[in-house]
Amino acid sequence: MPSRTSEAKAPAAEDGDGQSRSIAAVERAMDVLLYFGRSGRPDLGVTEIATALDLTKAAVHRILTALRSRELITVDPSTRRYALGHAAVTLGRAYLARTDLRAMAGPELRGLAAETGETATLSLRRGDTRLYVDQVVPDQELRLDVNIGIPYPLHAGSSSKAFLAFVDDDELDVYLERHRLDEITDRTITDPAKLRKELAAIRKRGYATSRGERQPGATSIAAPVYDHDGHVVAVVSVAGPVGRFKPDSPELAKSLLKATGRISAQLGYSGA
Repeated sequence: MPSRTSEAKAPAAEDGDGQSRSIAAVERAMDVLLYFGRSGRPDLGVTEIATALDLTKAAVHRILTALRSRELITVDPSTRRYALGHAAVTLGRAYLARTDLRAMAGPELRGLAAETGETATLSLRRGDTRLYVDQVVPDQELRLDVNIGIPYPLHAGSSSKAFLAFVDDDELDVYLERHRLDEITDRTITDPAKLRKELAAIRKRGYATSRGERQPGATSIAAPVYDHDGHVVAVVSVAGPVGRFKPDSPELAKSLLKATGRISAQLGYSGA
């Protein structure tokens, strides 16, 4: 009889071990998926992921294959580098819909537009581009209106440079390798060395300015919004006509940074 009892208990123990292994596998898969969001890079290689998460390359391959089967991850056949798939983008959109950055930033945009008498905007990044998602336009006969939802390159204009200035060095290198710095206006920075110097200055002071770099006759100032991990998730700008709007005003920069600081705080950013 005792031997039967011990035999009966063995499957339960095995089931427990199997469940523990399954949970560990799920946790590793989640770690890999979340790393794509934390890395700040548009795509990743197996070795990069394995090194960052202290996993074997074989384990990373298995995880990526499983994630690809659910369209959470996609792979470029020519480079064998992986990126977030459309199912992951859907999850991200659901998160953004819940947090509603536009609703969160709306009061700050209205406050900046009222204080400055100029157009205040909110931009988001999409891959190697950025786009306006909201604006508050002042009641002035001469004013700037932006095109909502149109992608712009990251090297021209204050909002674009405010995104590019806060990527890590490796991502900046990749961006400059992939993209020509096309001349959008005669004031666009097209020399990589000069752009790097400009981006370093932006990082140091915390905001970017532009005088006709993307749109002739327009001048602007822009600052990033950070999430709880310290990643730049949006950019707020104030823009106006060159003859009237002075983006290098210390008081204007102070007001803008206070506004973006309040939005960042709502996203859990501590400012550390």
